Amino acid sequence: MTVTLTNVKYILLDIEGTTSDIHFVHKVMFPYSRERLEQFVLSHQNLDEVVEAINLTQQTVKAEQGQDIDLEGAIATLLHWIECDRKHPALKSIQGLIWKEGFETEAFESHLYPDVKPKLEEWARSGLTLGIYSSGSIATQKMFFSHTVEGDLTPLISNYFDLTTGSKKEAMSYDKIIEVLGLAPNKIAFFSDVPPELVAAREKGLRVVHLTLPALKVRGFFVHRSGLL
Repeated sequence: MTVTLTNVKYILLDIEGTTSDIHFVHKVMFPYSRERLEQFVLSHQNLDEVVEAINLTQQTVKAEQGQDIDLEGAIATLLHWIECDRKHPALKSIQGLIWKEGFETEAFESHLYPDVKPKLEEWARSGLTLGIYSSGSIATQKMFFSHTVEGDLTPLISNYFDLTTGSKKEAMSYDKIIEVLGLAPNKIAFFSDVPPELVAAREKGLRVVHLTLPALKVRGFFVHRSGLL
């Protein structure tokens, strides 16, 4: 069984587990940022993006734990957030800066499932518009898709959405995307491997496709990872 995309005009894609193996992010990108984070922050502590991220980290710790932390404490907090995979804008900003260096020095290339590039090209040829929605910063998303094992795919992608739009598990985030795109919700199809994200998107009227292995039926979403539909 397949999911038809009749009358869909826009394809919105998650990254981890959808276009790319989650293990690439967790086994390659996360360790790369973890190993370099402390030295990077210390070496770039006057950079505007780093100053903003450190301030946001300190504000979060103050709000959640009632503690004031210094730069060393902020670095320790960011490292802890990597370990627990917290989707925090400050961490994603710092990681993005570190990963930018990794991509530019060819320390790694982004993994893609083998069906992704052909399917993106097919969709683009058919007139569909493509976008990405990920917890990684927009800058990181652009670097990710411009340095893949299949080359630069950014010419195929029109929009990028990150945590500045909101969490993928919060329905109100999809209201913002609908507003930006100017499309009826049922003209947008969101692909992800995370059911709570799909629940939130479907609550706002988006079409949803759940990708995973092996194929099975979960919460009413037809699951299909043998190839993008």
